[in-house]
Amino acid sequence: MVQYREVVSGLAFPEGPIACEDGSVLLVEIARGTLTRVRPDGSTEIVAECGGGPNGAAVGPDGAVYVCNNGGFEWHERFGQLVPGNQPSDWSGGRIERVDLQNGEVDVLYTECDGNLLKGPNDIVFDTTGGFWFTDFGKSRERDRDHGGLYWAKPDGSEIREVIYPLDGPNGVGLSPDGAKVYVAQTYACRLLGWNVREPGVAEVLLPDQPMLGAYVGGPTGLRMFDSLGVEKDGTISVATLVEGGITRIAPDGNVIEHVPFPDALVTNICWGAPGTADERTAYITLSGTGKLVAAGWPQAGTPLSYRV
Repeated sequence: MVQYREVVSGLAFPEGPIACEDGSVLLVEIARGTLTRVRPDGSTEIVAECGGGPNGAAVGPDGAVYVCNNGGFEWHERFGQLVPGNQPSDWSGGRIERVDLQNGEVDVLYTECDGNLLKGPNDIVFDTTGGFWFTDFGKSRERDRDHGGLYWAKPDGSEIREVIYPLDGPNGVGLSPDGAKVYVAQTYACRLLGWNVREPGVAEVLLPDQPMLGAYVGGPTGLRMFDSLGVEKDGTISVATLVEGGITRIAPDGNVIEHVPFPDALVTNICWGAPGTADERTAYITLSGTGKLVAAGWPQAGTPLSYRV
């Protein structure tokens, strides 16, 4: 097991970490409905009250944080860990939100695409043109669950595109270091998929009704499921992994490099410190079931994000 230090505990299902230039980490607390800042000393402050279920988060070109909000979950405690469940009776609807870091104001940018409601926006990454890719995982109910999809949108609220649909359980999303490939991690199938990017918001799909054809990159064996992901400097994809909790590192050619275990069945996301700093090879990882943010030395730095604060 990799050596790590606990930055903070007592979080309410943390996700969507963003390492900031000042050494703090912004993250969402899905069960609390907040965007929260974690200081290097482990102290926390609520930046914004999003409500619902804030999930993935990323900094946009205007310095605001853009949040995938899944509208909320039912919550259960299992074996001492907090576990998300089905769509709750008070589900507030899926949406993409913009959070102003100066005053905590939350604005809703998108609730639908082409007349179809967003159900469970999950993870998000900005490209260098200022647009962002995001996944919609959908919601589960007692007897059925939604298809999901991959989307692209502009941060000014002027355009949203359904790029790939349907997908089963699309969760993590990321871009290769050169931006030429977009990756999606499927939760239930535990597969990493990847499509070539022709232009912003356009991915190469062999057959529109079979979007996974030709897109398989790789995946582990064993009883595992995939969550969110980050991309390392050389293109290695680090996928947060559930059940046998940890981070699964996959080379761009699909070879699984290693599984790095952490003591939580619900390891949900990873990010890295700011490039060019002593922190750049520090991975910040959310252990959501036990409510912790931890930091670990990593084999290499992450791919520099398009925008930071």
